[in-house]
Amino acid sequence: MSKEYETVIGLEVHVELSTKTKIFCGCSTAFGGAPNTHTCPVCTGMPGSLPVLNKQVVEYAMAVGLAAGCTITRNCKFDRKNYFYPDNPQNYQISQLYLPICRDGGIEIETSAGTKTIGIHEIHMEEDAGKLIHEEWGDASLVDYNRSGVPLIEIVSEPDMRSPEEVIAYLEKLRMMIQYLGASDCKLNEGSMRADVNLSVREAGTEELGTRTEMKNLNSFKAIARAIEHEKNRQIDLLEAGKQVVQETRRWDDAREYSYAMRSKEDAQDYRYFPEPDLVPLSISEEWIAEIRKRQPQLRPEKMARYQQEYGLPDYDTQIITSSKHLADLFEATTELCQKPKKVSNWLMGETMRLLKEQEMEPEEIRFSPENLAKLIALTEEGSINGTVAKEVFEKIFDEDIDPDDYVREHGLKTVSDKGELRDVIEQVVTDNPKSVEDYRNGKEKAIGFLVGQTMKAMRGKADPGMVNQILKELL
Repeated sequence: MSKEYETVIGLEVHVELSTKTKIFCGCSTAFGGAPNTHTCPVCTGMPGSLPVLNKQVVEYAMAVGLAAGCTITRNCKFDRKNYFYPDNPQNYQISQLYLPICRDGGIEIETSAGTKTIGIHEIHMEEDAGKLIHEEWGDASLVDYNRSGVPLIEIVSEPDMRSPEEVIAYLEKLRMMIQYLGASDCKLNEGSMRADVNLSVREAGTEELGTRTEMKNLNSFKAIARAIEHEKNRQIDLLEAGKQVVQETRRWDDAREYSYAMRSKEDAQDYRYFPEPDLVPLSISEEWIAEIRKRQPQLRPEKMARYQQEYGLPDYDTQIITSSKHLADLFEATTELCQKPKKVSNWLMGETMRLLKEQEMEPEEIRFSPENLAKLIALTEEGSINGTVAKEVFEKIFDEDIDPDDYVREHGLKTVSDKGELRDVIEQVVTDNPKSVEDYRNGKEKAIGFLVGQTMKAMRGKADPGMVNQILKELL
């Protein structure tokens, strides 16, 4: 009988912070930009240049730590991690080993198996390295130092996860929390959130951990799930064949669904860590921690509860609206302007979601303003336009953020509610469609629907359907 195995997973998640400037200099952190244009002597490691710590980095790190229930290290410091790598200009990285800024927290996740807390061992601040660009046709590599010195926090979990489902739930919860805090946009495709997976397997029921490997180059949730499944099976196959798992760093190739060894995993002393001599230790006061705590915004769970309580929204609506911080902000701003929470929710959940799906966009890419959505809701509420026209106008708002008042006026889309004018058109429709009129009089209720449709067509969709129905019934 084959043995049962258990997978043990811990994650190291690197998150690029949303500061305007780098961690130790005043260079821009904007994504993109021509190679080596966001650089200076500090972030390119020139001899004699000195780092100066960006206060905002410390505040973001504390905000994330507090949201994850961590203890803030009142006296923390930076260390030098020495290693040679072409995209690491100083030949060391300024990081935190001995006294990281946050320790001992946890994040509660929900999966099909129920709720579970994933422990957070520590969160530390560090600088990012540059980027190597390998020439496709040549044998040269080019270095871009724009990313060098971009501030990172590294969130190190405990080895508490047991399946790809738990890993994805943890990453989604983490990403949502950090986005709500405004500390990072957490875009996996741009590398502002990157996860390294530490994985080992052991016989089910045993306490001792197996030999772990670390997997890098994972830039989507799907790639992470595939890599975990592959590595688990690879390790089980080795153990079943009586071989040993080697502790090493492996690179995942998602296109081929295959991983290969990059290097054997060194221990910390190989990095020759020592206190960073160019930066003074950091003393964090209770007052500073209290100030950050006071500034913490509402996170998703509190927002969901408030939307249900304050606006009477159903649970389903709150789930969808709060699934993106941008969507939640848009909902709140529009509701404040028009005081119609359920109507705002319907537009966001219905037409907005439909257009996002059609155009393969993320909610963060929505460009229209709360003002224009509020104006559209007002136009429909006062009966100035009907539902069909409203959808047409909304598509223009979604694409170009047009002013709906101007658009309706310029294109003559206002609902015709002049009874006399409507009556003339309806009389013509009745004259032109004797068969439907006869069907209706013979008890076929549905025939009136055809006549309403013909009237709306004649009015280019600008009639009030209720009034059309009413006049038709009078005439018939």
